[in-house]
Amino acid sequence: MKITIMTAALAGLLLAGSAADASAWTRYGVVHTWHGPYVVHGSGGCAGGVCNWHRTVRGPYGGVWTRSGTAVRTGPGTYSYSGTLTGPYGGTVTRSGTVVVAPRPYSY
Repeated sequence: MKITIMTAALAGLLLAGSAADASAWTRYGVVHTWHGPYVVHGSGGCAGGVCNWHRTVRGPYGGVWTRSGTAVRTGPGTYSYSGTLTGPYGGTVTRSGTVVVAPRPYSY
């Protein structure tokens, strides 16, 4: 089971990408493992300082994982995020928080 979850996470990494303001994106991929194929669909977009994304991973035994989230720029260098992951048996994990990005120090 641990390998299956890790494989699904790897499939999700295939969809990693960033989107610029007012853009939309979609991704599709298949990861072939010794268990069978994991099919990944993802989409998202950003506009006005708000980004949303959604990803679905379907495993070889019919299990489906979905992940969606939102990130909002709340000020200079400050971002709030929230996201939800739902597993194949209905279990849900929700995360949220704030990220503060410190400016890079000057280098001479």
